[in-house]
Amino acid sequence: MKISSLIDSNHSSLAERYRLGDSEVSELFGKHPSQSGAWEQRAARLDDSSSSRASLSRVAKALRDYQAKLPYYAEAQRSLEKLEHPDGLVVVGGQQAGLFGGALLIYYKALSVIQTARDAERRLGRPVVPIFWIAGEDHDFEEANHVNVQSAESGIRRIRIDRPEGPRHAVSRTSLSSGQWDSALQELASQLPDSEFKPDLLERLQSHVADTPSLSLAFARLLADWFGSQGLLLLDADDPNLRALEAPMFRELIHRNDELEAALKAGEGRVLNLGFKLQAETARGSANLFLHHEQGRLLLHKEQGSFADRKGNVALTREQMLELPERSPDSLSTNALTRPLMQDYLLPVLAAVLGPSELAYWGILGPAFSEFGLSMPLLIPRQSFTFLEPSIIKLLDKYSLTAEQAISGWSARKEEWLCEQDEWNLEEQFQLARKQFADLYAPIMNTVSSLQPGLAKLAETNRDKILEQMAYLESRSKDAIAKQNDASLRQWDRIHQSLTPLDKAQERVYGTVHFWNRYGRDWLAQWVGVPYEVAGGHRLAEGFTTL
Repeated sequence: MKISSLIDSNHSSLAERYRLGDSEVSELFGKHPSQSGAWEQRAARLDDSSSSRASLSRVAKALRDYQAKLPYYAEAQRSLEKLEHPDGLVVVGGQQAGLFGGALLIYYKALSVIQTARDAERRLGRPVVPIFWIAGEDHDFEEANHVNVQSAESGIRRIRIDRPEGPRHAVSRTSLSSGQWDSALQELASQLPDSEFKPDLLERLQSHVADTPSLSLAFARLLADWFGSQGLLLLDADDPNLRALEAPMFRELIHRNDELEAALKAGEGRVLNLGFKLQAETARGSANLFLHHEQGRLLLHKEQGSFADRKGNVALTREQMLELPERSPDSLSTNALTRPLMQDYLLPVLAAVLGPSELAYWGILGPAFSEFGLSMPLLIPRQSFTFLEPSIIKLLDKYSLTAEQAISGWSARKEEWLCEQDEWNLEEQFQLARKQFADLYAPIMNTVSSLQPGLAKLAETNRDKILEQMAYLESRSKDAIAKQNDASLRQWDRIHQSLTPLDKAQERVYGTVHFWNRYGRDWLAQWVGVPYEVAGGHRLAEGFTTL
């Protein structure tokens, strides 16, 4: 297996500057994981504040009940036991669910959580448990309901499940029918190329959805299959058993909501003062909380002393809001900015694994953590990869391309290569012809212009038409060269479609099932052996032993 680094093109982004240990940016987050003593200091802080968090034994009980819905792995059960240990700490990473596992970046994030937990356990000599936090409370179904694969015809195909009609409820509360699951599986089966691994893949996916689960639960079962043997625990943020444990923190978020809003604004100011744009500016008067309602998951705002949604479905007094955590805790949920606070209340979070966008919005959270007597965990940039398939490596060699050139300069390199196939020097010949024509035509234009001024415009039009025809002939000639090299150009397109499909990063487009179908379970398993980088970064992966 060969792993090599790729240089991030956006050196000035907040996430990249943090990843590289920029001291100014690191101050937004308190500590950087590369700093001496950072891990020990965070662990000590968690030990000192254990009494102000949720009961870890009750959290472990809720997670144990949830794990019972997933494929059984003894290693995951051992992680539950470690979680209940007095010295137990956790590493957390999370994501919205994804149909059939979603995009590759989700797989890499779960991998990063596991590797970070192992590294931390080695550093500290105490139990550290990897937990993947599924944002099942999120109501953006369209973000979770699809996966992309490369079809047998080599086109990119999106497999999806449409959201049922009606209000937009949390993904974990959105019921799906057996017909919807059957249709999605049939579509996946028809689009995936046949391979020796395809029957096993489809059979396993079918086993996860036989009881028509929510999209979140099916997703959790698949991640458990992939990583349960590595001790990964799954958590659904919308689990009612956990919601009951979060009631005290919800009361604090409601009672001190004005202070929360002020702290977030202060955090935004710190980010802006460093010259960064905000990932998403907080709205004035936002409560940064949601209410689960018959009309859907409603974002709450403060209006004239009440908590209300913008469409007028509900308006609750502060007193009514403060009753909800005890009376109906599962009617509340956090948003992207309050979820990290709840996460830190619920679990002894040693470190959180984040993607670039998450790092950008976590940059404003420092004052909010302080306002609620919390401290930010160590933030670990998730591992990011581009996988070089064996056939693509051969094509890169054939065309003397590096992976970096294919990823960042493919279009220019392709055009350069095509020009090299022009043994007739068409471009030079046409340039010469245009110059010679211009030289010949200039005296005629001068003559007719002096003969009658009105003819000058006609002469220009005539000249431009001739040049236009020459350009048309040049274009057709280049098309003829392209047709002669059609097979090679298709190979160039294969390189592009593998490494940067839809002009995006590979990990953001293709689903993990795309490669599972091509290379089998062994391909999935070998990622665990990839060397761990605490600072993350984008890397190339090639040469897996099963290939």
